[in-house]
Amino acid sequence: MLRFLLNNTLIQLSPKQADLTVLDYLREEQHLTGAKEGCASGDCGACTVVLAEPIQHADGEPTLRYRTINSCITFMPALQGKQLITVEHLPDNGVLHPVQQSLVEHHGSQCGFCTPGFIMSMFALYHQNEKANSPVDRNAVSHALSGNLCRCTGYRPIIDATLHACANKKADHFDASEAAVSRQLSDLRLSSAVDTTQQNLPISMPKSRIELAHSIARFPEAALFAGSTDLALQVTQQLKHFRHLIALSQVAELNQLEVRDKGLWIGAALPLSDIEATLLQHFPSLEELITRFASRPIRNQATLGGNVANASPIGDLPPVLLALNANIHLDNGQTRQALAAREFFIDYRKTQLQAGEWIEAIYLPFIDAPSQLRAYKISKRIEDDISAVCAVFNITVDNDTVVSALCGFGGVAATPVSVDLNSHLQGKRWSATSAFECGAKLIGEAFNPIDDVRASKAYRQQMLQNLWRRYWLETNRQQQQIATRLVQVNLHAKQVEL
Repeated sequence: MLRFLLNNTLIQLSPKQADLTVLDYLREEQHLTGAKEGCASGDCGACTVVLAEPIQHADGEPTLRYRTINSCITFMPALQGKQLITVEHLPDNGVLHPVQQSLVEHHGSQCGFCTPGFIMSMFALYHQNEKANSPVDRNAVSHALSGNLCRCTGYRPIIDATLHACANKKADHFDASEAAVSRQLSDLRLSSAVDTTQQNLPISMPKSRIELAHSIARFPEAALFAGSTDLALQVTQQLKHFRHLIALSQVAELNQLEVRDKGLWIGAALPLSDIEATLLQHFPSLEELITRFASRPIRNQATLGGNVANASPIGDLPPVLLALNANIHLDNGQTRQALAAREFFIDYRKTQLQAGEWIEAIYLPFIDAPSQLRAYKISKRIEDDISAVCAVFNITVDNDTVVSALCGFGGVAATPVSVDLNSHLQGKRWSATSAFECGAKLIGEAFNPIDDVRASKAYRQQMLQNLWRRYWLETNRQQQQIATRLVQVNLHAKQVEL
């Protein structure tokens, strides 16, 4: 049984349909039609709603964290123990919410189809900023709106409206009820929910590895999901119907984030937004890749475990795992095992996962100080887009000598893949042109990518070479300075010619 708040109304629901999305529930069962279906894939943001959940504030007081999600690709178990807020809930006794009023004053809506989604993203930022105690600038607004597309208004008035609303924030009716809602949600989480593994319900929501193993044994054909940002596409795009699903979001063992002596332990069911700060604290060079992973609403639901289990050749994070020599920890309820990431992917969307097994966590070893980790994503859009090529390099250099060389690539083979740079570069002088040429030759001969809508084979092959050169220049100061001087000389020569 699902228990959540729809605004301030307690909902206790036993879903009769395993793959019911939050959007369909809102529109068809609650007749709340502000959220729209635009793309049905989490790309346009017209369906954006906000989930609030209780957390402990820095001062120890209970508070709420507001996060946007794409309701079109979110299955109902995501609502368990949370407050669901839609655009209909924002006005207070007929008075527009400050973010709505700001959008009106800044002329931020024309046809209006995308407007509810933008408003909900603005609303989440409106409250998140207060919790973070940091100023909202244009960059923060761009990230907050990264999952929302507008095809007629233009983004300037929407961004202006968001900046104005956040800069002039005042308490709203959500602030007034926050303490009471926080306590109510905490009580929902602490209370004993009905164990769906013991009923003829289409959704199982186990809370431990033992319950999860029991659910899989009882429903061996059921698909497992955490954030549903990929699985839901089979429903919305392929019109597939799932008779039974097993939700992982409540499994305690899959929601652990631990900073250990030599690495980072990341539970497979943790949303990317939950691990982002800790991940970037220890691997700051991954910031661009993480912030360009889909959009903010997607990262609020999508998980590292799901990104790995999908085994997509264009997934953004598996190449990182290969370059970090990460381990993937598997469990079946009785025994656990760890596999190196380089051994996990065996064919197109096929992995070493056996029947009855799931990913428990991913372990990322910390890199040494001399290591140079860089991640590059090439796509047609900066945000909310799938990569045509993803390349991650992690080379350790000591006194200009290559100690180790690891890498990972996406978009160039049937699986996320690496090449053996280590045996070819180890012991070479990193600043020597021969080191660059050796790596370039190896990478150039390693792949035979396909032509598709994202890029041609020739483009991908050339991009691999370009990214390798970029990495070599960025991590080699002397060569970078030489390259800079050559550019300056060439520019001066052109000016002279003109």
